[in-house]
Amino acid sequence: MKKLLVVIVALFLGTWTVLGLSSSANSSTVPTITQSFAFKEIRPGDTWKIYMTALDPSGKMKYIYAEIQQPGGMAYPISMTRIKPENRKEFSGYIYLNTVTAEKSLEFVTLKLVVYVGDGAGNFSEPAIFPLVLSQGAVQSSPPAGVFKENDLGPVMIRLRPVGDGGSTIPSTGSR
Repeated sequence: MKKLLVVIVALFLGTWTVLGLSSSANSSTVPTITQSFAFKEIRPGDTWKIYMTALDPSGKMKYIYAEIQQPGGMAYPISMTRIKPENRKEFSGYIYLNTVTAEKSLEFVTLKLVVYVGDGAGNFSEPAIFPLVLSQGAVQSSPPAGVFKENDLGPVMIRLRPVGDGGSTIPSTGSR
């Protein structure tokens, strides 16, 4: 009787694993931001490049989500940048934020950009967080050599506003 029970359990577990019903075989992989870099200070009006490399072994990365947090400011909409099909398994490059604004100066504005990579099925990477100060004296150079490709992944579609600006939250491409 014990042998029969062992055989039945072994057959059941073998079938379970072969059919991919076990949780480890059926769980989807989560996208991962493997490296990231952005300057912490730029001049108002400059374009801020945020460099990243990301990986998803299943090849299902679909969007780069970006959220701006501004102390004392209104909430900004979340920006979604579509990942090209050829980059859905792995990418290296940059997203960018246009800091040009027709409103009051953004000098000394402090922001935090929070970036996630998602696969469209509800799986998200851990966030990459980038603080930023807009200052006239800021100087940008190049990102670390040999780490990131100079590949344009797309814009962060958020229009920056000075604190206290009750303006629209409609994204702008900066082509006004």
